[in-house]
Amino acid sequence: MKRLPQGTLSVLCLSLVAALAAAADQEQAGSDCLRIYVGTYTSGASQGIYLGRLDLADGGLRLDGVAAETKNPSFLALHPNRRFLYAVGEISDFAGKRTGAVNAFRIEPATGRLEPLNQQSSGGPGPCHVAVDHSGRNVLVANYGGGSAAVLPIRKNGTLGSATAFVQHQGASVNPRRQQGPHAHSINLDPANRFAFVADLGLDKVLIYRFDAAAGKLTPNDPPWASVVPGAGPRHFAFHPTGKFAYVINELGSSLTAFRYDAARGALEEVQTVSSLPAGPVEGNSTAEVQVHPSGKFLYGSNRGHDSIAVFAADAVTGQLKLVEHESTQGKTPRNFGVDPTGRFLLACNQASDTIVGFRIDQETGALTPTGQKLDVPSPVCVKFIALNP
Repeated sequence: MKRLPQGTLSVLCLSLVAALAAAADQEQAGSDCLRIYVGTYTSGASQGIYLGRLDLADGGLRLDGVAAETKNPSFLALHPNRRFLYAVGEISDFAGKRTGAVNAFRIEPATGRLEPLNQQSSGGPGPCHVAVDHSGRNVLVANYGGGSAAVLPIRKNGTLGSATAFVQHQGASVNPRRQQGPHAHSINLDPANRFAFVADLGLDKVLIYRFDAAAGKLTPNDPPWASVVPGAGPRHFAFHPTGKFAYVINELGSSLTAFRYDAARGALEEVQTVSSLPAGPVEGNSTAEVQVHPSGKFLYGSNRGHDSIAVFAADAVTGQLKLVEHESTQGKTPRNFGVDPTGRFLLACNQASDTIVGFRIDQETGALTPTGQKLDVPSPVCVKFIALNP
């Protein structure tokens, strides 16, 4: 065997050491950073789904460009295996029919870029919310324009099949402009993956379905729904980490309703409704997102108009909420926001001012403090987190 010159050998050794050091640095960075995916509306400057990074050490934010070009990917959901991402196409004209789309993507591990896999019909116009069931077998989608919900099976390669379930809501409520018919605004699974909950703004109900993950089926539960105050307009829904309580944020009424959850029956019992706004008149407000802190100690809701995040403490025994503060989002029209999985930071998507603003979360009180970090993203609507090196 031919021996390499001593100088060449030294260079190779130094290169190997450098490569190992870089790999170690990347692994360390991965443990201290999260990738973020941002869903947007593409009627303006946006090109689709954006990719960025959150530094968990100091809250630093970095934008890495467009992860995938697609039309109106307003809401996103990650597969439990973190290999696939699903996005609604919030449109009303897919494949020549009056329906929206659901898009499937593969996540490229090294870069985080998204490889398009396929699209399927959402079953109705204006899909606005999507979720992956806890087993990773199905995507569930809520269609705002059509007032319906559907289940799409996930194949082993991450692609989506045609719908295996479709439910069409019927009825109306008291607001003649916004509640003239059903408007399904979100769909969520309970922790046991046995029941699906669809907050319907047009009906003032959270409809409850028994969910069969193996068959991809939805069937009406008994009880079939939980009601909120007429005209409240339920929008988004979140479970407490214990599974004992659930919360819905009401868009039209600028309020939050807390429920006690009976996991055996899939039943919701209201325990409290509170305003999302401070005392005194606030004109032109509507709410958008609700999320519970990973610790279960705090709850957050977004106000569009007041342009703030309402912060509440959640009672561990009763599930009731107590106001902590209202924190400005430092932008206009905050839609979705994200609490990172470690519970250290909250990122608020200011749709009308094209920014995502970072906040540090006080672990004792839940209060928010701006980090001074922001990303410039056109029409941001939704943010999701994933480990940098999943």
